[in-house]
Order: sequence, then structure tokens, then C-alpha cells
Amino acid sequence: MVSAGDLGFFLRNIWVIPLIPLAGAAAMLLFGRRLDPQGGGHGEQGHDHHAGGGTGGRTGKALISLLCPGAVGLAFLFSLGAVVELAGRAPQARRAEVVVFQWLTGSGNFQAAWGFLLDPLSSVMILVVTGVGFLIHVYSIGYMGHQGGYYRFFGYLNLFVFFMLMLVLANNYVLLFVGWEGVGLCSYLLIGFYFHRKSAGDAGNKAFLVNRIGDAAFLLGILLMFATLGTAQFTQVTDLLRSGKYAPQAAQYFNLMALLLFIGATGKSAQIPLYVWLPDAMEGPTPVSALIHAATMVTAGVYMVARSNALFVLAPETMGLVAIIGAATAIFAASIGLVQNDIKRVLAYSTVSQLGYMFLACGVGAFWVGIFHLYTHAFFKALLFLGSGSVIHALSGEQDMRKMGALKDKIPVTFRTMFIAALAIAGIPGLAGFFSKDEILWQTWSSQGGAHRFLYGIGILTASFTAFYMWRLMNMTFYGASRVEQDVERHIHESPKAMTVPLMVLAAGSVAAGWVGIPKVFHFPESWPSLEHWLAPVFAGDPRQVAAAAEHHSAAAEWGLMALSVALAVGGILLARRMYHQQPELADSMEQRLKPLHTLLLNKYYIDEIYNALFVNGLAKGGGTLLGRFDAGVVDGGVNGAGWMTRFSSTLSIWWDTWIIDGSIRLGAFLVKLSSYPVRILQTGLVQSYALSIVVGVILLFGYYLWR
Repeated sequence: MVSAGDLGFFLRNIWVIPLIPLAGAAAMLLFGRRLDPQGGGHGEQGHDHHAGGGTGGRTGKALISLLCPGAVGLAFLFSLGAVVELAGRAPQARRAEVVVFQWLTGSGNFQAAWGFLLDPLSSVMILVVTGVGFLIHVYSIGYMGHQGGYYRFFGYLNLFVFFMLMLVLANNYVLLFVGWEGVGLCSYLLIGFYFHRKSAGDAGNKAFLVNRIGDAAFLLGILLMFATLGTAQFTQVTDLLRSGKYAPQAAQYFNLMALLLFIGATGKSAQIPLYVWLPDAMEGPTPVSALIHAATMVTAGVYMVARSNALFVLAPETMGLVAIIGAATAIFAASIGLVQNDIKRVLAYSTVSQLGYMFLACGVGAFWVGIFHLYTHAFFKALLFLGSGSVIHALSGEQDMRKMGALKDKIPVTFRTMFIAALAIAGIPGLAGFFSKDEILWQTWSSQGGAHRFLYGIGILTASFTAFYMWRLMNMTFYGASRVEQDVERHIHESPKAMTVPLMVLAAGSVAAGWVGIPKVFHFPESWPSLEHWLAPVFAGDPRQVAAAAEHHSAAAEWGLMALSVALAVGGILLARRMYHQQPELADSMEQRLKPLHTLLLNKYYIDEIYNALFVNGLAKGGGTLLGRFDAGVVDGGVNGAGWMTRFSSTLSIWWDTWIIDGSIRLGAFLVKLSSYPVRILQTGLVQSYALSIVVGVILLFGYYLWR
């Protein structure tokens, strides 16, 4: 069923897009073992170099390398065709909804279709998922080529892309939840890919368990939405909320409904307090970190909040909470990233921080800006993760930046591409990160609300932290004296083309992607492609939208704030260069002077230890111990007490039966027996005795009468 009028070929068949990577996943997970029979291993890069043999040797791996990245590449081309057809329609008609079949039906009016929706918002998401996903698949050919589990890795990766496409193309919250849970499953499988390592298994379990908390709240939010509004379909929910024709009593539930959805988002998108799983997720292979934990999966929460914008603008208290949590997460994670030494862990905390930026934008009502930063972040953060993987590849698995240095001339392609990405995330003008970061700061500054200036201060301080820790990473990795161990240094080499070509493409995206969000003060012509205009039909239509109520500020104020953010970014870069390249002793001196603070940040504010004490050892293990004691003392005590009472009552019953019941019967029998003796004297059974008794009786009777 098509509900968007006459559609082109690609729009009519948008349901095919997720099926393409699903086919690749099915082929790998069902038949991949035949192509790569020795692929059941699980070695880390540099630790397991077997490539399989026989039928599953080079030919089998080549087929896997063609099939799985090819499936995602084909999905990207199909997505591109659908987006081009969508762009050819009038702005208010840019919506294609295809229902394949009615999936769930229940009591009342409850129903959920297996339906797909392509509009400007989901079009951005599918291009990011399939485009960046394709580059990461290609990169993985080189990175995972000498590792075990090759077919299994690509099967999981294709399965993840399928679920992520289901999530962003679903036309209702119930089907979105299917994709939501699916990417959680794939995250668990990919984080724990090196399952022989306990740390990887623990990280996978941690991600799975933490996400269940958010997912439970998200599911409750969906149920409350249906109970309140009578539907869970995106277009119907949006139209109903913007029309104001919902039942009056429904309004009292909007803040709770939005809050439950947001709790789900904090789990999937790693916000306070459910962020703790993401840094540990770096235990997975580096391409997993790039795809799932930088470019796509962790942005699902941002997408869901943006998709629910019509609800959130009617829930101002929850909107304020979204902004506060976003800003708090941004500064919190950025401060931890200042001192981390594992190259992937720095990027992990950077991801948490940048996701906080996205929620800050959504919380002040600038939903399109949150999606804009999601889009630009996908390029430079995927590039940084893949670049770090190239560094790790060159150093035979080394991830500690204290054992790096002087690599810029030894792996030049990796260095140049990461250089661009580091400039982009720092917010240097002309690069993608500058446009989206600056727009978030400007929207926060100009938004209504008493705390918006404070939130802006947190945002700009976070930006300076970001510039510092990213260039700390760059200087420790590529500049200064080499600290690489001698046996490793002899083998340093640039990564193969399969890894460096995706880096170059992502570097180009890190430069060009931001130009679709040019600030209005630049006065570009109206014909210039604008992401804000593209997304306008999704976010427009409610006069109460917070972003539409922004105060008017002069262009001079915007230019001034822009100059301030750039100055702080440049200052952070120069400070990092001085401390970690020109005068490295300055960093050591600073660390010693601020030892307590450095220790606090290095140990991540001891949040993991606090959570372990409160929830793992306290609520889980301690609660289990308490329940065990309750079971032994109360439940078992009650059972044992009931058993004792049963035995006691049984003993009492036996005593009563023996001494009272049986005793009374025996006493009656004794009395009967005792009284029987006189009778037995008379009852002899002899006739002469009876005759004698009669004679004696007659004599006595006559004697009595004679006497009287």
C-alpha cells in the first residue's frame, strides 16, 4: 500500500533498501563457514594471521569481501536514487510512505504496520548509514583480512546495517523499536567479537545490560503514547500533536511520555547516567568502533528525539532536561578525554561529548542543528576511528599513545587524513565541524530560557576542551620523538589501499559536508543547498516550537561569538602543541601540580567504581545476598516453622487420639468389663442354676411380704 501518491521506482520500493544488507548477513551467517572454513578464530589484529585454506581460502575471502561491502554499496545506491526522487518533489510533498503489511493487531485500535517512511529526516539518516557504512566495510577488508572470524565479522556488520536501516526507515515507533533492539543485539555481538578475551565479553555484557534500562523506558513511552493518543505511527502522531485536537487530558502525560522516550535515548546514545557502556565498547574491532559507536548506532537516540519533535515541543520541562543532560554529558566526557592515554578511548569519550552537543541542540529546540551535527560528526569521527585503526595496524596492535610519536612521515596518508579530521572536530573554519558546532552554540545562545547563557558557556568550554584533547592525541601520535618500541618500529608501514582510500573519502567529507549548513550571516544565495531548508518540512508547523521563538540578535553578535569559539579552538590546539610537542616537560609538570585532579580524570571520576559499588556489588550482588538471607531466614524460616508447627500439631493430635479418644474408649470398655462380672455370675448357662436362682428369688420375695 502506497500513501504518498504516484511515486518513482525507488520510492515505491524503499522497503528493499534494508533487505539488501539482510541478504548479505543471511549468506554469511548461514553459508559463510563454507567460504572461510578456518574463519572461526577470533584473533586481534597482528595476533592471528591465518587466512583460511581450501575452498575457504583466498577465493572464499575474496567472495566475502565482494558480497558484504557490495551489499551495503548497493543499498547506498538505492538510497541515493530514492533521495533524488524525493528531492524532485515539492517541499511539502517530500514524504513517501509504503506499508508492506499489517504486522501487529491487538485489542481496541492497536495496530502496527510493517511500513516504511522516507522523508527529509530519514533520507539524511539512510545516506549516512549506507554511505559511511560502505566505506567502513571496505576499510574492514584490509583491517580484518588476516584475522579469524572473517565471515562472522562481515555477517554481523551487514546485520547491523539492516537493523539500523529498519530503525531509520520505520514509519511507526513499534517497528522502530525492532530496529532499536536489533542494533543493540548486533552491538553486543560486535563488541564481544574477540570472545576469547574476558574484557571483550564483559564489555559486550555491559553494553547489553545498560541498554536494557533505557529500552525498558522507551517501550513504556511507546505504550503510554498509544494509550494517550491512540496511535504510534509517526505521521499520525505528528499531525495530531500539531493540530491540538488530542484529548485535553492527554496533555498532562506529554512530559512523562517525552521523558520515557528520552531515557531510552540516553541508553542508546550514551548520555548521563547511561553512558558507561560506550568507552568499554572499544574492546571491539576498530571498524566496529567507527560504524556503530561513532557514525550510526549511537546517533539513534538523537534521531528518535528529532523524529519526536512535535511531542518534545509540547513538553517544555523535558526539553529543558534534554538540554541540561546534553550539556552536562558534553563537558563531563570532554574533561575525561583530556588525560586518557589509549587512542581509542580518547575518541570514545569524544563521541560521548559530541553526542551531548547533539542533545543540547535538540534541547533548545534546534532539532535540525542536532541532525546537522550528527551528519558532519559521522564523517570526521568515523575518519578518526579508522585513522586510529590504521595507526594501531602500523604499530602491530599498540594503542597506548605514550608508546607512539614521530609517525607523520612513516604513515603519511593516515597522518594527513587524521589531521583534517582533527581540525574539523576542533571547529576550524571551512571544515565540517566548524559549521555544525558553531550553529549549536549560536542556537543555544539565542534560545529562550533562563539557563541558555549558562548552557552556552558549558558548550564553548567543551569546544576548547575538544580542540585540546584532539591535538594532544595528534601530537602524542605523530609529532615529537619516537617512543615506539624498537621491535615494533622496524615493522611500521602504511596501511593498504583498502584502508587508506576510505580515509581519503572521509577526509573529503570532513571538509565539504558542513557547507550545507552555512550560517545566515554569510549571506549565501537562496539557491545554495541548505540542510535547514531540506529538513524544514519535518520540524515546521508548530508555533510553540522553541527554536522559532528565539530572540533576535544582531549579525555582529553572531560574528563575535563565532570569533570567540574559533579563538578558543585555536588556543586549545596551540596549548596542546606546546605541552605535548614543543615542551613535553610542561605536561609532566602540570600533571604533578594538579595530581589529584589528573588522577580523578584519569580514573573517569570513579564512576565505574561507584556504579560497581552501588549497582553491581550493592543492588545486584548485595541485593542477591540480602534476598538470599531473606530466603533463608524468612522464606525458609517460614517453611521450617510451618513444618515444625505441622510436626507439633501432629504430635499433639497423636497424644489427644491416644490418651483422650482412645483412653476414653478403653475406660468405657474397662467399666463395661468390670460391670460384667456380677452378670457373669448369674449368666452361667446352666438350667439348674437358673432354677435355683428363681426359687431363691421367690423365697426372698415371699419373705419380704411376710415381714412387711
